[in-house]
Amino acid sequence: MTYPQTLAYLYAQLPMYHRIGAQAYKSDLVNTIALCDMLGNPQNSFRTIHVTGTNGKGSVSHMLASILQTAGFRTGLYTSPHLKDFRERIRVNGRMIRKSSVTGFVKTYRDQFEIIQPSFFELTVGMAFDYFRKQQVEVAVVEVGLGGRLDSTNIIRPEVSVITNVSFDHVQFLGDTLEKIAFEKAGIIKPGIPVVIGETQDEPAPVFIKKAMEMHSEIVFADQVFNVRNFRSERIGNEAFRVMDLHRMEELWLRNLVSPLPGIYQCKNIITVTAVCEMLGKAGHGLSQAIIRKGIGDVIKNTGLAGRWQTLGHSPLTICDTGHNESGLAEVVMQIASTPHRHLHFVFGVVNDKHLPPILQILPKDATYYFCKPGIPRGLEAALLQQEAAASGLHGECYPSVKSALEAARANAAIDDLVFIGGSTFVVAEVI
Repeated sequence: MTYPQTLAYLYAQLPMYHRIGAQAYKSDLVNTIALCDMLGNPQNSFRTIHVTGTNGKGSVSHMLASILQTAGFRTGLYTSPHLKDFRERIRVNGRMIRKSSVTGFVKTYRDQFEIIQPSFFELTVGMAFDYFRKQQVEVAVVEVGLGGRLDSTNIIRPEVSVITNVSFDHVQFLGDTLEKIAFEKAGIIKPGIPVVIGETQDEPAPVFIKKAMEMHSEIVFADQVFNVRNFRSERIGNEAFRVMDLHRMEELWLRNLVSPLPGIYQCKNIITVTAVCEMLGKAGHGLSQAIIRKGIGDVIKNTGLAGRWQTLGHSPLTICDTGHNESGLAEVVMQIASTPHRHLHFVFGVVNDKHLPPILQILPKDATYYFCKPGIPRGLEAALLQQEAAASGLHGECYPSVKSALEAARANAAIDDLVFIGGSTFVVAEVI
């Protein structure tokens, strides 16, 4: 098969959660274990760092990979979903998996796939681990797809487990309380393996502590170790940078840390990353402050991270962000409020299994909305979104596509207005 034919096979023949939703969700590791057994368990051929959490796990994974790459390690990075190209999910030293490796993997093992019948995500995890072994990576940063305990990535034995935070998302699979969701995410904590928790939260914290004690694992809450002493936004060249000083207790640890990720919420992610790096340093990885500083500063260049408070244009200022649940969009709303603008034009689309009322309640009431459906089967029809939004005091017109909604927003916006595109990763994927 050609590469396009291979992608068509992956998308059409294998159940894909990000496109069709619950029908593709597997609540066990049976297929993943069978698939990796068939491949000779490639996940045991390299060291790993395992990252989960409701928000921030993608940014944390990219920053950790960039730091390890800067330190000279041959570094694998597995993330999901992709924005533009399937190959974004699997990278070695920032370079996406080759098209020939994707087609070769499917061609070689297609008969076995017919027997095991993996989901899209299960097959992709197997492909990533197989590719990392063939590429002789030394360490791989592996992002959880959904939850943790039953996620297909949860067959690795990492050097450090990372849980960024807990909020309400995918409640139909993970549970309807923060404690239940925390229990699922705590499932990545392995016996004797240290775990770093990004944020101390009242309901999830006891769940994580209990699990760590059961596993005899060291547990560290990053926000109890590190904090931001000084924070400011500076402009270097044409890009907005966040500049901060991190301190550990009363001792300044990283001074004038510069990040190319302008979202204020990235401060939390950087604190998490810093705590993980300190934990890795104890294990002899030699991650100096200079390496951490440079790795974070070069994350976009090193790993291709995109879609996080990303500026797409000026006059009017046009920005997108992949925040897509209540807590993620709350961070986005705060960022919008801190961004100078006269009027907000909000290009907004979501998936059809999203619990909308709490999300709609936090969105700005004085904005003009441009309702649209992301171009996937799981996208919510724009008219239905408009109807639900109106009940929460949000008003605007419907558009047949994300791009037409963006075109209308930019045409209607004054030079000093702000155009924002978000609500779903899949909305952002259509505009970057």
